[in-house]
Amino acid sequence: MANLDALAEQRRFWETTRTDVWWLQPLLVFLGFSAFIVYSTWAALQGTNSANCYYWFGGNGANYLSPFYSPELFGSSQHPGIFGIVPSWWPSLLPFSPAFLIMWIPAGFRFTCYYYRGAYYKAFWLDPVNCAVGEPRKTYLGERYLPLVLQNIHRYFLYLALVFILILGHDAWKAMWFADATGVKHFGIAVGTLVLVVNVVLLAGYTCGCHSLRHLIGGFLDTKSKAPLCAKGYSCVSCLNHRHMLWAWMSLFWVGFTDVYIRLCAMGVWHDFRFF
Repeated sequence: MANLDALAEQRRFWETTRTDVWWLQPLLVFLGFSAFIVYSTWAALQGTNSANCYYWFGGNGANYLSPFYSPELFGSSQHPGIFGIVPSWWPSLLPFSPAFLIMWIPAGFRFTCYYYRGAYYKAFWLDPVNCAVGEPRKTYLGERYLPLVLQNIHRYFLYLALVFILILGHDAWKAMWFADATGVKHFGIAVGTLVLVVNVVLLAGYTCGCHSLRHLIGGFLDTKSKAPLCAKGYSCVSCLNHRHMLWAWMSLFWVGFTDVYIRLCAMGVWHDFRFF
């Protein structure tokens, strides 16, 4: 009974009776997130230099575009985007990068993700630090007030993220066609092709395991047997949702690696080996 009374008391910040390395998980999450944020920000800023186009690789007839820049709405003089180069309406005082126009969508989807919320609340805000560890605040208001009430827009970012899966899938398809010396394209597979395909698979696994998608497909059903098609979709999403954390981290790592691979190939540091 005394133990229950002790647990009921408000612990001071960082106070705990746990003897395991409970701080390791939030520390690793902090380091992993920080590394990705720093790199992705740096990679997006590299597109402000029109003298190079290292987010795209066209050597040996390839056509690889970094997922940080896809879809490339406005590109550089070396690689114009869908609508040409820097738009005339862009403020002249601000540096322009094609990544600035689209990265806010996948960033917003991950930032409002149910799994990521719990992860970065612990790692960056220390609230809560971990289970049975004293928290810095004394009250809990939930996500009903600003700024955390904005987390509820996650479902809308989901719709945009699903469109991105189709776009990146198209990029992977284009990476399977290599131009010869005459400009004629032939089907082929190279290491870069596989990198882009794996990127789509991992991002699709993460996106399609989303809690919001799970509810959208069948979470509103009281009796699944009345809607067997929705029930099958619900079960499929639930299967992915059970490993949502694994999909989240694998896709986060791989999307960064995909940009690194394409960038180093474009810089001539790595050679893109072509199987056929």
